[in-house]
Amino acid sequence: MSKTSLNRISEILGISKSTVSKALNNYADVSPATRKKVQDLAQKLNYKPNIFAQNLRSQESKIIGLIIPEIVHYFFSTILLGVTETAEMYDYSVIVVQSDDDYKREIKQLAFLLDKNVDGILLSLADNTIHFNHLKDTINQGVPLVLYDRTSKLIDCNKVVIDDVKAAKMATQHLIDIGCKKIAIIRNQLKSQGTIDRHKGYKNALLENGMLYDKSLDFEGCDFSFNEGKKAGNKICKDHKDIDGIFAVTDLMAIGALEALKEHNIAVPEQISVIGFSNWFLTQITTPNLSTVDQPGFEIGKTAFKLLHQEIQNNKNNVKEPSKTVVIPTTVISRESTK
Repeated sequence: MSKTSLNRISEILGISKSTVSKALNNYADVSPATRKKVQDLAQKLNYKPNIFAQNLRSQESKIIGLIIPEIVHYFFSTILLGVTETAEMYDYSVIVVQSDDDYKREIKQLAFLLDKNVDGILLSLADNTIHFNHLKDTINQGVPLVLYDRTSKLIDCNKVVIDDVKAAKMATQHLIDIGCKKIAIIRNQLKSQGTIDRHKGYKNALLENGMLYDKSLDFEGCDFSFNEGKKAGNKICKDHKDIDGIFAVTDLMAIGALEALKEHNIAVPEQISVIGFSNWFLTQITTPNLSTVDQPGFEIGKTAFKLLHQEIQNNKNNVKEPSKTVVIPTTVISRESTK
């Protein structure tokens, strides 16, 4: 029907437009008989409510924005699923944009979402984001903002994270518990909080077990990729034949290291044990299957949306609550790549 559907129903039934609207929304001050007449006719005429007008009246768009570093990425795709499935339960739509893990594009995408008048924004920081004025400006405009996974301690807003320090410590401890004495770490540059925390967790585990941190066993790549993991694996095979354990801060880096070890005929886990981080689907089909830390993306996405929704409701009701950080538990999954 056209946009005058309410008027049309009103004319046919000889009742006011406001009564039609109330009947369609099950108001108690409209008699059951009238409600039934209105709803039956609306169904017959295939009436569709004007959602845009309803949202204008409620000052809500019922749309949120989701900024994701990489969409074609197993972990972030599970977060996306958690957000969209939960949003649907609350009758929200989600505009999904990608920052390509780039600070400048992150700023551009944030501005795009604000221009669309979304009710709130979920954002995981690009790996090279070290300035936060764009986030502070968003918060100052009164737009609800929740950071997830990659966050910053410098931003006062709601956050959903895992305990990266604890999780990395658990992964390194797993290698120690199976007898590894010389444990390397493969990581990207110490820019994002997640990498900084995972590096800290690795060092903490060594120190708490009476093992000294050795800078020569600390391999830094340019990014989180398979290629950077393989480069580090090649260096280990050529220059550090005494290493018997590897902790990689992402599964892709760990899989790259596995490939290098395979090419150098290094037996895993007999000579070197390897553990990754995130629990990508690929970890279950590598040879050998990769031990890893389970990073529950769906739960992170689900929780992030619920936090954002609560903040949106608080804004509507002029309720101010202090920011909080929700920490999602992680576990070590032991597979064939560790003894």
